[in-house]
Amino acid sequence: MIDDQAPDHPDAPSAPDAFEANRRYLGSVAYRLLGSFTDAEDVLQDAWLRWQGADRTAVADPRAFLTTVVTRLCYDQLGSARARREAYYGEWLPEPAVSYADVPDSPAELAERGESVSLALLAVLEQLTPAERAAFVLHDVFAVGFEEIGASLERSPDAARQLASRARRRVRDGGRAQEGARRTGGAGPAEHRQAVEAFAAASTRGDILALMEVLDPDVVWHSDGGGIVRAGVRPIRGADRVSRLVAGLVAKWFTPDVAIGRAVVNGEPGLVWYERATGRVGGVLAFTVADGRIVEAYVVVNPEKLARIPAVEL
Repeated sequence: MIDDQAPDHPDAPSAPDAFEANRRYLGSVAYRLLGSFTDAEDVLQDAWLRWQGADRTAVADPRAFLTTVVTRLCYDQLGSARARREAYYGEWLPEPAVSYADVPDSPAELAERGESVSLALLAVLEQLTPAERAAFVLHDVFAVGFEEIGASLERSPDAARQLASRARRRVRDGGRAQEGARRTGGAGPAEHRQAVEAFAAASTRGDILALMEVLDPDVVWHSDGGGIVRAGVRPIRGADRVSRLVAGLVAKWFTPDVAIGRAVVNGEPGLVWYERATGRVGGVLAFTVADGRIVEAYVVVNPEKLARIPAVEL
């Protein structure tokens, strides 16, 4: 939840433009609703144009007005996005948010950038209807009231409340994709980081036995190459299969020119692999950890989804 206050009326002489004052917040809403920074930026551009054409003297609460505009634009996009993702080559994963901070930012800072929602949760949100997703994100993440949510979705407040409740149950259950249930985990930061570092160490050695120790017996490996970079078309299940897959990938692709580094992926410990010479990122790994073991791995290698990720500082 973003705790900063709504800006003053934009027509006040000393007030900043309400859209610019709320840009990061609005971008966070759009990213969480769409799972794509590229699509979120398109929505912000359309929202800005609508704000420029609005009668601002009639807008009592600019932040609420802009949230409604962004929500409606995202809601319209979600229907077409679902059709595109159903035709996507292989498994579609959300676009990751990556940083390399040694000291994690505050929850408010992560939330404003959209990084406090894990890649696993964004994947679960893909299983919701557009209305469920909007109601859940607006209420449970941004504490928007049901009257405002209902107005954004052109439904009654009671209907918005029911949408959020149904979405909450599905998220709590881990969602359900065609291949089975996804889990959102519950490990604390230290436990999560320890499992990720154990995975990285075992992977770089190609140590299958060590990988088996850090992987849950029913671990699921998700990968997204978008048909551009070779990746699995379907999720891989089971610690034995996943450990052998990882060892094979390391043996084939990790040359002396490639390195694995720690990163913060959507607010949680994760990994990137990158070129040693340039720092350019070629893949991002996010994980769900429970009881000290990795239960889900999300691997994004589609270069279109990595274009915004900063290079690793060498």
